Amino acid sequence: MSEQEEKMAPEALLASEEDILRGLIDAASDVEQETLKIEIVRKGRVLFSFRVRGLLETEYNDCKEKATTYKKNRQLGGIKMPDETDTAKYRSLLIYKATVEEDRQRVWGNKDAWKQLNVLNGPALIDKVLRAGEKDAVIAKIDELSGYGEDLEEVAKN
Repeated sequence: MSEQEEKMAPEALLASEEDILRGLIDAASDVEQETLKIEIVRKGRVLFSFRVRGLLETEYNDCKEKATTYKKNRQLGGIKMPDETDTAKYRSLLIYKATVEEDRQRVWGNKDAWKQLNVLNGPALIDKVLRAGEKDAVIAKIDELSGYGEDLEEVAKN
């Protein structure tokens, strides 16, 4: 316990702990509440739109793992080692995962689009319909919602 905490009355410490708990709970609920509408516009025409949310670090990792192939390393007793990450697949998985559930079903889960565009799932549909630059712009927004690119000083203040 610090000197300052020792000098504080028990009531003040309890209030401080409640503030910390409230802040932690608010921070956790804020992660999934903030969304951003993405519009795919070409030649001045909005083709479709969907909403994205920020991702947790574990969600980024899950997407990376799904986009990575592994092979056994015989020198290390057959331990599976990462071999190669399919960057296009990784980026599509990030967009798919960050799309708000309702929009994910409506847009990326559209089975008629799957049939017409000859794809098997939502991430494959993303690969088929979004251009590389569009994917890059969407991922930049997802990263922003996820807290990347924020000034550390600004994060510390908030």
